[in-house]
Amino acid sequence: MLKDSLVYVAGHRGLVGSALCRSLTRSGYGRQLVRTHAELDLCDQAGVRAFFARHRPDVVILAAAKVGGIHANATYPAEFIYQNLQIQNNVIDSAYHNGCKKLLFLGSSCIYPKLCPQPIREEYLLSGPLEPTNDAYALAKIAGIKMCQAYRKQYGFDAISAMPTNLYGPGDNYHPENSHVIPALIRRFHEAKANGADSVTIWGTGKALREFLHVDDMADACVFLLENYSDFEHVNVGSQQEHTIMEVAGIIARVVGFEGVINTDLSKPDGTPRKLMDSGKLLGMGWKPRVELEDGLRDAYSDFLQTQQR
Repeated sequence: MLKDSLVYVAGHRGLVGSALCRSLTRSGYGRQLVRTHAELDLCDQAGVRAFFARHRPDVVILAAAKVGGIHANATYPAEFIYQNLQIQNNVIDSAYHNGCKKLLFLGSSCIYPKLCPQPIREEYLLSGPLEPTNDAYALAKIAGIKMCQAYRKQYGFDAISAMPTNLYGPGDNYHPENSHVIPALIRRFHEAKANGADSVTIWGTGKALREFLHVDDMADACVFLLENYSDFEHVNVGSQQEHTIMEVAGIIARVVGFEGVINTDLSKPDGTPRKLMDSGKLLGMGWKPRVELEDGLRDAYSDFLQTQQR
């Protein structure tokens, strides 16, 4: 990837996309092509084809997706599978047919089986049943991986895939129903403190284990892969550190300044009991994360406070 390459970042306003733009700028890639959803609906095949035919980007990073937490995935599975399939089909195919030299498809750790051996290696894909609460989203992302592989195999298209672990940081979605666990907890603890509540209730047992990665680390890993990786298999991107949801809730409470009790709601699901990525392939190439969890959560809370003031 050349420094003067025209890089199209699909989904530049999202958590990952905005971090990618920051990372590309830090790395000296000044020619970035972006469009809002209002300017370009990636589910519109004709519109996407016309966009690529006009601009012909050298590099494409596909970070656009319909995303959400357990509640959103379980409530709107049709929207999750339809919109994500439409987006990735349109972008990957149009990129290839309009001379794109390299494409990076971003998936999710939820592509792996619910009861996957830990830590999760890339070859465990499709080795068992998925987590039912987000299988529609996971299936769409698996299809994206397979599409990149098929276009590489049949056409020689340099399409690679990266599967990040659970991400958080500036630009996150703090919606009370449709957010992931960290932004949801940040909002819940902030509101509890502001309202003088003496307790906060979290979903499930609090014992589920999760790995988290600051989004700026993820973005730097993506640029690293674009510069250093070209192969058939997808690549895991994680911190290789795991925490229980209760531990994360405790850190967030401390960051926010909430001093009350943390309760659990056993009527709500935990989701996958444990999900730790094996990122040995990426670490072996020379990349490593930089942001510690508590520092990253302070960064995320600062971003949340700024969003509240807008």
